[in-house]
Amino acid sequence: MSRKTVRLTMAQALVRYLCNQFTEIDGERLPLFAGVFGIFGHGNVTCLSEALESVQDQLPTWRGQNEQSMALAAIAFAKAKRRRQLMVAATSIGPGAANMVTAAGTAHANRLPVLLIAGDTFASRVPDPVLQQVEHFNDPTLTVNDVFKPVSRYWDRIVLPEQIISSLPQAIAAMLDPADCGPAFIGLAQDTQEVAFDYPAAFFDPTIWSIPRPRADRKKLAEAAALLKSAKKPLIISGGGVRYSLAEEKVAEFAINRGIPIVETIAGKGALTHSHPAHAGPIGIVGSTSANALASEADVILAIGTRLQDFTTGSWTAFRQDAKFISINAARFDAVKHRALAVVGDALETVIELDDALGDWKADPALLPKAQSLFADWNKLLDQHQAVTNGPIPTYAQVIGIVNETSKPNDTLIAAAGGTPGEVTKGWRVKNPNTFDCEFGFSCMGYEIAAGWGHAMAKAGNGTPIVMIGDGTYMMMNSDIYSTILTGHKMIVVVCDNGGYAVINRLQQFKGVPGFNNLIKDCRVKEPFAVDFVKHAESMGALARRCESLADLKTAMEWAQTTDRTTIVTLVTDAYAWMPGDADWDVGVPEVSERESVQKARADQEEIRKKQRVGV
Repeated sequence: MSRKTVRLTMAQALVRYLCNQFTEIDGERLPLFAGVFGIFGHGNVTCLSEALESVQDQLPTWRGQNEQSMALAAIAFAKAKRRRQLMVAATSIGPGAANMVTAAGTAHANRLPVLLIAGDTFASRVPDPVLQQVEHFNDPTLTVNDVFKPVSRYWDRIVLPEQIISSLPQAIAAMLDPADCGPAFIGLAQDTQEVAFDYPAAFFDPTIWSIPRPRADRKKLAEAAALLKSAKKPLIISGGGVRYSLAEEKVAEFAINRGIPIVETIAGKGALTHSHPAHAGPIGIVGSTSANALASEADVILAIGTRLQDFTTGSWTAFRQDAKFISINAARFDAVKHRALAVVGDALETVIELDDALGDWKADPALLPKAQSLFADWNKLLDQHQAVTNGPIPTYAQVIGIVNETSKPNDTLIAAAGGTPGEVTKGWRVKNPNTFDCEFGFSCMGYEIAAGWGHAMAKAGNGTPIVMIGDGTYMMMNSDIYSTILTGHKMIVVVCDNGGYAVINRLQQFKGVPGFNNLIKDCRVKEPFAVDFVKHAESMGALARRCESLADLKTAMEWAQTTDRTTIVTLVTDAYAWMPGDADWDVGVPEVSERESVQKARADQEEIRKKQRVGV
């Protein structure tokens, strides 16, 4: 018997395979890969672009302005789709590929899927050294693409056309595995892209992928139930894994029925609405007084879908020394952290089974009302800080209050680096579930505007992405304002101009170092001056307005909701006024310094470290 084959170049086969992968969302069959963000160079324009051009009705290609930003847009798209539909980011070789490394790190740290495809050098090595090839004198197999290995969940270099037959399914499986989720990288040798091969026709059969839901070990479930039953003051920490497992409603129901308050990580924020009766606020360094007070008293913490990052744990100072952790996580690596009772499994299925194992047990009936009382106090504090005043320079808290007030229920708030993440994590009151995206696992400056483009694609008109960004981050990466105008994907961008990198200036001074090289006025400049963000945005085709007061801001945000394209609103904000925090953070402070201020900061840091739970 002869098998049926299809003769295609490797690049054509790769594209045809991607076009035949599908997913199901709410019962509807959709392409697994919704599109490609691409910038072409000599490493991919002659073969990969030839293949992509012919399938624009199935796999649309969107032209990026920057390799890093288009990969970040792809990551945000996957986040908006809760890891059930993906995008591809395709670049040429050399600097084009290397530009995506930051995005790969962002996806890796946040457990988010994106397929990164880059050109590579010649497999034959005949024309070496080719343009943009870095040469290692002792290892000719090394190329720029090897830098993706530490920040990829799956990595491969294709030097023979038949290798994609085994590689592509592995890449997809890694991206969709809840325990191993993250970026997949594939490098395509330039000469291999052109090679024709008789591919088995079955390789291109339509395939429907689904997210696996691994069940937890029964013994561990029983141990978890027994430990939770022993708790006097239990607490649930809801992480990003709750959202990606689609477990929000079940976790909330579990919390109410068992009388356990829920606090949220940064990635987990948005699983519940702000007003949900089980919700007690964000936890940790950029958390609420309510959540941190509950954490300090909790004797058993049920951590669901969180990797327990230092901003969640207050560098492991937020909890009692004798507190016990139950960690429900699809990833064993995360579940076993800090001597937790590891229950390895899907969040939704595991919470259902844990609920069954608990029988009629409930927490102390006074616990949830106490959490609600603490959260009410926190809301009063928010109200005080967000209250509109006639001060000359508004604070971040006041700006966030107005942006939040004027947002629609389905609008998604997007933030990442600088002062914005802490302020929105504390102060943004979520109206509808899954309308909050604060990338703070990698704290990637430049994520915000690119992410707005990705979210706008994913939302398809069901709400508008609202990007909150500082002037420093805006200057790093803003070109996707132009992208959204070209493609018709609207977002609203709020630029808080505080004269530089204000939040890191705050940390610098808090640890005893004079303001240096962060605020523009503290840098080696001839004369500091502000950027005209309105003119800059308008030059890229956006609508824009500068605000002089909080009243102006409210009017501008109401106007921005009515516009037909990406709209930028900018205003000067206070570089020194921040929402208060009550959690500790372990950062390096010089052990020896002639500055008295640094000496004091060092002594304070040593006190913080005395409070830490020492784990692994």
